[in-house]
Amino acid sequence: MRVKEVISRTDVPAPSLPFSAGIKANGFIFTAGQVGTDPATGRLAGPDVGSQTRQVIANIRAILEAGGSSLEQLVKTTVFLADLRTFEEMNAVYRELIPEPRPGRSTVEAKLARPDILVEIEAIALAT
Repeated sequence: MRVKEVISRTDVPAPSLPFSAGIKANGFIFTAGQVGTDPATGRLAGPDVGSQTRQVIANIRAILEAGGSSLEQLVKTTVFLADLRTFEEMNAVYRELIPEPRPGRSTVEAKLARPDILVEIEAIALAT
């Protein structure tokens, strides 16, 4: 029997829409797209893509750890940028925080849920 387990933590922003922050299934953890919301304040971490990317990765880390995994176990990420001109700023933070060997990644420009959200990242990791 295959089991699907919802992953949640108090230090990860709870989705206000009908989805789970993370799902553990068949040896993988799948995160919903994470934005730069600071769970302590409920507000975006900052007005720039660098500070938001830093918080996004912290949120992903918390979901993965709650599911018994880590950033080291990432196999795929998808980055959505509100403005592709901010790619280098996002990429500098991503390079700093995502350990090698880095996962496969796609980066696309997209209209995000609110104009103040500059970056959203979804991730897939091995469940350990």
